Amino acid sequence: MNQFQTAGGPGFVIRELIDGGFMHADVSTVAVGGLRQFGKLPVRDGERIRWNDLPVASGDDSVVRPAAAPFSATGGLKLLTGNLGRSVIKVSAVPEDRHIVEAPAIVFNAQEELLAAFKAGELQRDFIAVVRFQGPRANGMPELHKLTPPLAVLQGKGFKVALVTDGRMSGASGKVPAAIHVSPEVLAGGPLGKVRNGDLLRLDAVAGTLAALVDDATWAAREVETLPPEQAEGNAHDLGRELFGGMRRNVLTAEEGAVTWL
Repeated sequence: MNQFQTAGGPGFVIRELIDGGFMHADVSTVAVGGLRQFGKLPVRDGERIRWNDLPVASGDDSVVRPAAAPFSATGGLKLLTGNLGRSVIKVSAVPEDRHIVEAPAIVFNAQEELLAAFKAGELQRDFIAVVRFQGPRANGMPELHKLTPPLAVLQGKGFKVALVTDGRMSGASGKVPAAIHVSPEVLAGGPLGKVRNGDLLRLDAVAGTLAALVDDATWAAREVETLPPEQAEGNAHDLGRELFGGMRRNVLTAEEGAVTWL
């Protein structure tokens, strides 16, 4: 983080994105001058703060680069679409030989189930973990970063593994291929709820696809699984969850921002 800041930091990135036409400068912010103001460097001038333009060049090209010479032509995020819905995957840290994973599905209703299966030694194989009922309507879309360590261990052993979920990970997927924010979520009738244990799934971050390799007739005839009553009860109570029941009922999809006021 210190190296990033020394090389130019968030201000350098924001300025480059605006100048490159990849970010809107007219977004209202707390700073006078809008978003472009964040592409400058605050410097103390006596009792006041003066905003100076950042240097044109990066302070360290190995840390941050200008938009004209990026690390990757496609960036670190990709959209995946297919018969499982729409999702996003962060590929910036995923090894290139793991950008495509085709393996049988193992379905979990919560991240705790996957962790328990890992501790019991039940996941020593190629598989794609489907963790469902983790979207904004189901349980408020909690952080699923606890899934990364066990999946990384299995990947390190040579197994082909990946994660597909209607939940979220705040940049914590690391080197494990993870199709997250799958929309629509399962509780809203999303097709991810049609996946059964053993179904062959294909996550292809090169072609931008996410699919269950199940014949069309079988897929069309399947019902979307419903949230188990005991899990729904747990999602609705304790830790102040009762306060947010109305929000869960009215929330939009993850790809629409999971907001309740539109």
